[in-house]
Amino acid sequence: MTLYFVYGRDRAGGGDVKAQLTEEHWAFMDRYADGLIARGPTLTDDREASTGSLHVVDLPSEEALHTFVYDEPYYLGGAFETVEVYRFESHLGRTMWEFATPVDTYGRYLVLTKDAARPLTSDHLILYGDLLTDGSHSGRAALLEAPSAEAAAALIQSENAEVHPWEFGGRR
Repeated sequence: MTLYFVYGRDRAGGGDVKAQLTEEHWAFMDRYADGLIARGPTLTDDREASTGSLHVVDLPSEEALHTFVYDEPYYLGGAFETVEVYRFESHLGRTMWEFATPVDTYGRYLVLTKDAARPLTSDHLILYGDLLTDGSHSGRAALLEAPSAEAAAALIQSENAEVHPWEFGGRR
């Protein structure tokens, strides 16, 4: 099995498409429940609207990856402007559901960088690893909790971090 990082960035009006297809999306994701490492929407700064959809999933083949990405209801419905797909090399070896030390007053964030891998340790890292394209390092991704977006970027130790408010996804 191989881990993949799949991030669909919403197009204008994508949130409306997602609202119409939420149940179909969840039913589709139910088929992958055993392989999901992390999932959830990225959000606007006020956390009121979706800006994207993130999944880290363990899949057996490129064919399974293709099905996961391109047969997904939000994708088929046209919710996304772009979809980024990377092989993901996890440095923490756990799922988001195994994150054991949440701080209630902190927000959760997806942080993306294009810089080189570096070892990080923090009780606030939910998921952390390298993004790979064709076996080459393309950047890093982290799901973490922090008091602010600025603190999230500082935790990753990158001057050019792309920070998105994020929350745990799945059925509610």
